[in-house]
Amino acid sequence: MFNNIPPITRNIIIINVIVFIGTYFLGDKVIGYLAGFYPFSPFFHSWQIITHMFMHGSIMHILFNMLTLYSFGPILEQTLGDRKYLILYFLSGLGAFFLFNLWNFVEVQQITNELQQFGFNVNAYLSGANVNFSGNAEAIIKQKELVENLKGIVATPMVGASGAIFGVVAAFATLYPDSKIMLMFIPVPMKVKYLMPIVIVVSVYLGVSGNGGGIAHLAHVGGALVGWILARIWKKHLYRFN
Repeated sequence: MFNNIPPITRNIIIINVIVFIGTYFLGDKVIGYLAGFYPFSPFFHSWQIITHMFMHGSIMHILFNMLTLYSFGPILEQTLGDRKYLILYFLSGLGAFFLFNLWNFVEVQQITNELQQFGFNVNAYLSGANVNFSGNAEAIIKQKELVENLKGIVATPMVGASGAIFGVVAAFATLYPDSKIMLMFIPVPMKVKYLMPIVIVVSVYLGVSGNGGGIAHLAHVGGALVGWILARIWKKHLYRFN
């Protein structure tokens, strides 16, 4: 059955599984090296914008992503062809990384502005220097809270193929809007053109509100946005006869 999956989708799944197994045995050091950190973090490396797409935090994480890719990827690979399908996948992953970290940038600027009002040297802190808190007890508590929030952004990496896969699903919804799918938590088949906007709105809310539960919801939105744009562009030319 696995051999019946088109080659690009099959190879993406294989690479993800190999990387997941490899990082399981090699440990956190490799994860920290290949996962996608905030671009202005001292832990960021340029290659992470690609390698983070092949990293996963748990067996359930990779299982869900690969099953989703298996469900939607082959149809799009056959419809778009190898080149466009690869462009869709990786540009969606990059779009996910960009939007997620654009929001991180906004949050970091807000935190930085608040810390600077207390005289806290954010640049020195990010450079690894020892810094001291100043002010009364209330001010110190507030600074510590803000620093913890800052640390949560710059030291917590983004992992997973979800952004790229959301781009695939969004492209599928654009090209095949009347197809019906059923999710585990919605036991009634729904047309994908209705389901996808609901998922996006919920993802935007969870990402902006900070109630995401450790999930990079805005990365999903970024990937879906790129997938939708590309599918809209390509849809005009897919069914023309030579």
